Amino acid sequence: MSAPRHLAVLAAALALAAASSGSALAQKKYDTGASDTEIKIGNIMPYSGPASAYGIIGRTEAAYFKKINDAGGINGRKINFISYDDAYSPPKAVEQARKLVESDEVLLIFNSLGTPSNSAIQKYMNSKKVPQLFVATGATKWNDPKEFPWTMGWQPNYQSETQIYAKYILKNMPNAKIAVLYQNDDYGKDYLKGLKDGLGQKAASMIVAEDSFETSEPSIDNHIVKLKASNADVFVDIATPKFAAQAIKKVAELGWKPTHFLNNVSASVGSVIKPAGYDNAQGIISAAYLKDASDKQWDNDPGMKEFYAFMAKDFPEGDKLDGGTVTGYGVAQTLVQVLKQCGDNLTRENIMKQAANLQDFRTEVLLPGIKINTAPNDFAPISQLQLMKFKGEKWELFGDVISADVGG
Repeated sequence: MSAPRHLAVLAAALALAAASSGSALAQKKYDTGASDTEIKIGNIMPYSGPASAYGIIGRTEAAYFKKINDAGGINGRKINFISYDDAYSPPKAVEQARKLVESDEVLLIFNSLGTPSNSAIQKYMNSKKVPQLFVATGATKWNDPKEFPWTMGWQPNYQSETQIYAKYILKNMPNAKIAVLYQNDDYGKDYLKGLKDGLGQKAASMIVAEDSFETSEPSIDNHIVKLKASNADVFVDIATPKFAAQAIKKVAELGWKPTHFLNNVSASVGSVIKPAGYDNAQGIISAAYLKDASDKQWDNDPGMKEFYAFMAKDFPEGDKLDGGTVTGYGVAQTLVQVLKQCGDNLTRENIMKQAANLQDFRTEVLLPGIKINTAPNDFAPISQLQLMKFKGEKWELFGDVISADVGG
């Protein structure tokens, strides 16, 4: 081969190599908070304050991401999980969100907990175009990709859940007299709206009493006394764990025997039922989308075996009977799936694009038959639930898995 020809071939080969490595380099795209070695993820949890029972969710997530890092990370990148306490206080949540975005420079905020706190940071997160992903609250408004394209929920929404209770009441107790206790904030009101919408025209006649409480109250006993006086035979209990446990205890203490519906966010055996007393909780009805770690039927379930192994090895100080550990594990697995789908394109835009492209994804802590599905116009990953009744020391599932989509 003549020298000029040889050089021409070499130049062509070099040009081709440069082009291909150039395209490989071009495929790696990062926003603030991501690099070749790290993915920075922010989180806000009530480690203190009236909803501190939920802090276990953040601690479980931290342990799960450490497990992922110990196994080499995601596509070779380690997760740097930065989690702050907001004490379930919206002003504190705003402060912590600003710190995470502006000082820590995280790629996204993941699974920040509480309807009031997430409501307080939603506009800020969307104006900054930073994902507020898989928020730990079931408020219906997180499914609004048109108005808030940077915010997405994870768990079934509250209105769907109380609509399912309403359907059950209408079918099985058409003459029920209903008393409702609800937390006086966006979370409580969202659940209440679902109940009223589900009862439809009968809501006005069937609901004989409703009473709200503030999370600053040390005890809600007086509210239970007031609701019992209405002579209701159905009690709908819309409260976070501390207050739900108080309600269960007080209802039993007063000798009131209504059919008791308890919202899913307080159905944890470890942090609600056990402290309230198993005897006091018999017959309570709730709804589930996750497997219950206290239920022996899952002992040989492959997905739960993995969860039990994770708890034993990576989070031994955590209580596997606390529903928060199963929640934290399941939502962390969902984020890992999104990050895997992102590959080397770790931009904030692509995070949301991949989060809105989950198809029949399952974390194996979901109940059989429940799958995670999202789309650009559907920001509600989980929209199925199954009713359950408390018996002995565990929840017993009954009926079919019910789909209950309520739009944002």
